[in-house]
Amino acid sequence: MEHLEEQMAHLLRAVDDLSDIVARQQDEIDHLNRRVEMLMRREGERDASGSGGIVVGDERPPHY
Repeated sequence: MEHLEEQMAHLLRAVDDLSDIVARQQDEIDHLNRRVEMLMRREGERDASGSGGIVVGDERPPHY
């Protein structure tokens, strides 16, 4: 019985540690998502105020 209680205590601690890790990772993911949204918004504003046109990925540069 004592062996089972010891194993359960170790497992509970492992679960708590993993829970803390997941919580920190979620905070970091949320932070990174906010930064990506800000950068996308900033890039969209810069594109809109820059050339005023739509940039196509396979478009040739104007000097061709």
